[in-house]
Amino acid sequence: YQRRVRGMSGEVLLSRVERFSAAHRLFLRHLSNEENFKIYNKCSWEHGHGHNYKVEVRVKAKPDEKTGMVMDIAILKKDIQDLIATVDHKFIDKDVPWFATRPSTVENICIFFYEELAKKMPAGVKLNKVKVWETEKNIASYKG
Repeated sequence: YQRRVRGMSGEVLLSRVERFSAAHRLFLRHLSNEENFKIYNKCSWEHGHGHNYKVEVRVKAKPDEKTGMVMDIAILKKDIQDLIATVDHKFIDKDVPWFATRPSTVENICIFFYEELAKKMPAGVKLNKVKVWETEKNIASYKG
């Protein structure tokens, strides 16, 4: 038995939310501690600080005519969780190579997630947006 979903001509946005905890330090390696403090204030403290991050990943595609799904949400979940494993309970600046030459701002964390997840999208599915909550008040979104 195969059921066909009829009448779906537009694209649908599908989102998945995951969480992770990590430490980081906002600083630029070519500047002194004093210069970094002027830019990043207490977030430049040499021992770093941590956050409980929330990440929302949104994909976009036409639903499959047979399944009615944009993509298998279990695959999206696994791809996000595999990437989270590289940052969860880590010191982002020291443990994640992507940040070796970039400050670990919430904006750059967003871009990191987008770039890495975009490589894993199945045919016909576009990564639409990644949104990262560093705190409930500090949020960044990236659409690529």
